[in-house]
Parts: sequence; C-alpha cells; structure tokens
Amino acid sequence: MLMPSIPSDATSAAASLTASAPSGATISLVNGGSRCEGRVEISHSGGRGTVCDDGWDLSDAQVVCRQLGCGDAVSATSGASFGQGSGSIYLDDVNCAGWESSIFQCRHNGWGVHNCGHHEDAGVCDDGWDLSDAQVVCRQLGCGDAVSATSGASFGQGSGSIYLDDVNCAGWESSIFQCRHNGWGIHNCGHSEDAGVVCSETISASEFDVCDDGWDLSDAQVVCRQLGCGDAVSATSGASFGQGSGSIYLDDVNCAGWESSIFQCRHNGWGVHNCGHNEDAGVVCSGATISLVNGGSRCEGRVEISHSGGRGTVCDDGWDLSDAQVVCRQLGCGDAVNGGSRCEGRVEISHSGGRGTVCDDGWDLSDAQVVCRQLGCGDAVSATSGASFGQGSGSIYLDDVEISHSGGRGTVCDDGWDLSDAQVVCRQLGCGDAVSATSGASFGQGNGSIYLDDVNCAETISASEFDVCFSP
Repeated sequence: MLMPSIPSDATSAAASLTASAPSGATISLVNGGSRCEGRVEISHSGGRGTVCDDGWDLSDAQVVCRQLGCGDAVSATSGASFGQGSGSIYLDDVNCAGWESSIFQCRHNGWGVHNCGHHEDAGVCDDGWDLSDAQVVCRQLGCGDAVSATSGASFGQGSGSIYLDDVNCAGWESSIFQCRHNGWGIHNCGHSEDAGVVCSETISASEFDVCDDGWDLSDAQVVCRQLGCGDAVSATSGASFGQGSGSIYLDDVNCAGWESSIFQCRHNGWGVHNCGHNEDAGVVCSGATISLVNGGSRCEGRVEISHSGGRGTVCDDGWDLSDAQVVCRQLGCGDAVNGGSRCEGRVEISHSGGRGTVCDDGWDLSDAQVVCRQLGCGDAVSATSGASFGQGSGSIYLDDVEISHSGGRGTVCDDGWDLSDAQVVCRQLGCGDAVSATSGASFGQGNGSIYLDDVNCAETISASEFDVCFSP
C-alpha cells in the first residue's frame, strides 16, 4: 500500500494527485433487489467492508447512485436495513455535497476511522431506474438518445396502476418490455416514485430557458463545454441577451464544473422553478480551447490555442510556474512542476490531498538514482540541491534520506515505537499478535545503520508491509 518510508498514495511530481481513498477501492450495493439497491460495500485489497450510517443522508446516497450509474437516489437507509455486513468499516461520518462523482471524493473521518458497529451499516434504495432504462424508452419512442433518467415523479404523479418496478435494461433493447423487471404489476412503489425521461429529440426540437437563480461561472463552464465553445468567460443573468419565451425547464442549477452536460448538474427538477423570463440565464464562451503538443503525454508539451479554425501559441515573456499551474489545472493535469521534462525537476510528493518536498540534507546521487528509477527515467545524471528548480511550498515530507543497499543490516529507532508498530512486525513474521513493544535496546544494542525512525504503522497494514510504514 505504501512506498518505503512514505505512504503509497504519495507519488513523485510526475504522478497524478492522490484520491481520498486507497488506490483500487471499488463500491457496490449488496442484498438488494437489484444492483442499484442494497447495503453499501467497499472492496479493497481483497477485503470487503461497509460504510457507517452516522450522518448518512440522501446527498450521500445520491453520490453512490451516480457512481454506480443507477440514476437518482430514492432513499438513504440506515440501521443495516439491508442486513449487517462483516469485515472492516471503511468510512464513517460521510458528508457528500451531492455533486461528487464518487463517494471517495466526499468528506469523512478518514479511511478506517469510525466509532460504529455493523448494525449501523448504510444502504441505498433506488428502484433501479437509470440512464440505460431511459435510453430504451427514448429509442422505443423514436426520440433520440436519453439525456437524463428522472425519478421522484419529476414530471408529476401519475394515476391508476403501477405496472413495472425494478426495471433493469441493458440498454440495447428496442422496447422497455424486453427489459428485466419484477413482473407485470408487481411493485412496492407509490406514484411519488414515478419514473421519467428526457430525450435528446425533445431538447433539439424545442427551445427552453434556464433561470439565473444561483447561475455562476461553473454552470456557464459546463454549457460552453457541452457546446464545444471553449471556456466560459462570464455567466450572465437578468436576461442580458433578451427574454426568451415558452417553458423554463431548469432553475437553481448547481454545476460542479466537471460535468459534460448541464443535464448532469443538480437542479430543482425538470420544469420546477419560481422564475420569470426576466431572469433568463446566459453565457459568454471564449470560443477557444487549449492543448499541449509535442510532449510525452497530453499533460506535457508546447501550449497551443485553437480558435476560429486556427491554431496559435503563447509567448514566454513573463511565463512562470503560476501561469503553467493554471494551464495544468485547466487541462485536468494536476499541478505544474518545474523542469524541462517529466524526468527533470524539483522532487515533490503528493499525500492526502497535500503536496510537499524533500530536504537536500544528505541528498546525493544514490538518492537521485532511486527517484529516477521509480519514475522510469533511466539513470540519474545529477542530484541538485539549494532549490535549483525553484522553492516548493507546503510541507517538507522527507529529510536526511538514506538508501539501503543489499547486504547491509540496520535497526529501527524506538522514537514513537508502539504496539501498532510491533503488531505489524509480528504479523509480518507470522508470529501472531504483539504482546508488547519494547524500547531502550531491551534486547541489546545493534550495530551498523539505523534505517527507520519515528515509525508510525496503522494497525490495518498487511503482513508484508512493515517496510512501508510512514517514517518522517
């Protein structure tokens, strides 16, 4: 999980930014009537765990449903309503804003930090209506592609019988009646859960307006992206381009800014508004897009701008790391790093959402060699010091870096040494549980190098991972 002496989610400057959960963690719903209903379970490193229901609400459930491609959340269940799980409890006090694309982007107490039992396992109830189902309906009606699959009777409640529930279309079917479902007339719903769709032909064949309540640059950015018009320059309000006519379909639009369509953004509901056309929203788009060319990847290279069918470049007068930082952020490429290529520059470490550097005390070619090898950059040519690639900011994560070579032996300093650290060693050696963690050379002084100090192992570290415990 972690690199020697640094966390595994810590990477050098050439790697991507860290996520808020360990790499490889996936999510699913179990013990429900379909893949879109059930107890929230997380799979990680061969194990499975659950999410505690402390603070669990519809915003959190909404993110889970979105992450799984299951449409909108109908309810957020608690108290192990889908049965108690087993194993670890990975997340507690989850607090999603609702716009996130993954539960791992939401705020929480920390991975594995909780005060819960499995009787508090969280769940999600969603009768399975999603974009695949909506796609089949739009195809069946000859209305183009599905733009959104709405729930909660967003177009008003129907009356009479409810014929289908837990519809589960693969997406290729020509009729909704070919999709799997509970059975004709078998359901556990009320008309407050009536499903709806928005098809692309409906949108292209008619004009509608968006209310400017809460309208901002993030919302405008999504519209400009959806239209292929570059970046948003401004988000206008008060019908600055004149009042529209007809329906107002969206109000209180709240885009995070990453969405590819305005229909993916949060809003009051299709056609739900308290506006007049004097509040019609507008945008001004740049009409220009940016890219990096002639580099080793899409995140490295010469800055080029496309505009009105032509391409151009940016002059380097006054060009600095702050300017590069904006370009990297605009392209979704993480942070800008000094250096002529990804194999040259200041060493930076990303960890738990923060960035830091390595102190040059004792920094030599052997240390640089390891970094170059880690990045797949061949052999080290030089190990520079004195902030030769510019001063970093934030934390300094490593100092007095030493590299161990085969054939050498060393010891571990007892600074901060506790039962959690000893537990990992016992597990690694196949010796059961730790009884005590001794200090002060209680078994005699060693000789040679002291390789680790201030070791800080989490109790969840696996048997093979003592050498990856964090050591500042």
